[in-house]
Amino acid sequence: MRIRRCAVVFLEPREEVAFELDSLLTGGDGLRRTRRWLALAPHIGEEVELDAGERELLGRLSPGQWVEADSLGEGAAALQRLLAEGLVIAETDPADPVRARWRERDQLFRQVHWHPLGATLHAFTRWEGVDAVQNTRDSRTGTAVEMREVLGAPPVEAAARTDAGDRLALPRVAPNDFDRLLARRATCRNFDPSRRLPLQAFAQLMQRVFAAQAEVRVSDDTVFLKKNVPSGGGLHPMECYLLVQHVEGLAPGLYHYHAVEHALEPLPAPDRPLRELVMDIAARQHWFADAHVLVVLSPRFDRTFWKYRQHAKGYRVVALEGGHLSQTLYLSATEAGLGAFITGAINEKLVERTFGLDPISQGALALCGFGWRGTVMETAELDPAGEVWEREGD
Repeated sequence: MRIRRCAVVFLEPREEVAFELDSLLTGGDGLRRTRRWLALAPHIGEEVELDAGERELLGRLSPGQWVEADSLGEGAAALQRLLAEGLVIAETDPADPVRARWRERDQLFRQVHWHPLGATLHAFTRWEGVDAVQNTRDSRTGTAVEMREVLGAPPVEAAARTDAGDRLALPRVAPNDFDRLLARRATCRNFDPSRRLPLQAFAQLMQRVFAAQAEVRVSDDTVFLKKNVPSGGGLHPMECYLLVQHVEGLAPGLYHYHAVEHALEPLPAPDRPLRELVMDIAARQHWFADAHVLVVLSPRFDRTFWKYRQHAKGYRVVALEGGHLSQTLYLSATEAGLGAFITGAINEKLVERTFGLDPISQGALALCGFGWRGTVMETAELDPAGEVWEREGD
């Protein structure tokens, strides 16, 4: 049997610290420190703890050169575990479905052309079953006042590099309609599910924010799209998966948006009530759960990395595109009299299962949404100038 190391793996020597009463009573510092070696391989997406023998054997193998397993000498037990965990890949072993699966995962990873650090960041920052609201309660950081009490003073709100007297003041220009639109942009945390969104308004926002406006056809199989947002290399890898809840003429459910055809592709119904699924995807952020439309921003990494192969900036330009899209959505929704939001606090692994995404080639970057804003601000929104909500005393 010929083997090689998986394409990318980082080893982390992690120290974990816990309180230990015996240490304190015997004159120690009361802390127990445990050190472990963890393998982080993005095609696996889960930490694998290694002992010294497994660590050393892994370090002896090449990610590109196949060698006979028998040539390694001692360490058969370590090799078997590394094969089972997917850190070592067998060239052929059709009788073992686990090894075959890891070989397929590793091969797919190699074909997508990830940069090693970007791949590891993406793979190991995905959430599963996180309740972001409960986490803020537990850490007592749910409000700005609590954050100040628990975390201390934050870094200054506006950095200064010179004394005040050395600054060159710029003229203030009278606001125009675009400035007033920007002033009304505020993250919506209060939606009105009793008021259905007209299909025309829904279609207009999708067309403005996510639709292809034109295309450049280089050949039969090479097409570049023009959209209303910039994209690294003009590749526009971002796909939109929708959870539609309150739109006239549309059945509540899951959809994929086809950016060229400006059309919805219905997907299989979820295995639970739609709002419950929204809550779980949004990490229990209940203030987003009644949005009329929620959009998963889902980049196709294989499209961006087709050009930017193993590129140190590849993952960064994908993330930037999420920001461009969300700001365009905010302004389009605001212009239409609607509220919008974006959050990165999502349970990506649930999104992947729900929409059938493989995180190696296509992931879940963020969740955004839009709809009618509620008439009562039950959850606080950041609107210090009172452009959206009337200020007390006004």
